[in-house]
Amino acid sequence: MGFSFEKLEVYKEALDFANEIYEVTKRYPKEEIFGITNQIRRAAMSIALNIAEGSGRTKKEFRHFLDMARTSGYECIPLLEISKKQNYIKSEEFNALYERCDTLVKRINALKNSIREQ
Repeated sequence: MGFSFEKLEVYKEALDFANEIYEVTKRYPKEEIFGITNQIRRAAMSIALNIAEGSGRTKKEFRHFLDMARTSGYECIPLLEISKKQNYIKSEEFNALYERCDTLVKRINALKNSIREQ
């Protein structure tokens, strides 16, 4: 059993990315809990959430939800950049997370392009 979206590799990658963001942000300053920590966690979670929610809709709606998932990925990038500039993450972590997010966004886009509207 299970939901169809759970079989999607891009969904699994989105979950892994969100979990990694959660782990990294555990080290952010406590005063950021309602600021950048919350914002980047929500953006990262939103990627997987939009993939999951959209999968239960029509193809046209799924494509729209994939657009929103991709946009959430874009939202993570400036938040990672700010995190690096504030010395919350090291350059190596930034580079790894940036690359993961970039790859994830490209895979979401590929999935969207593979779905034909009805």
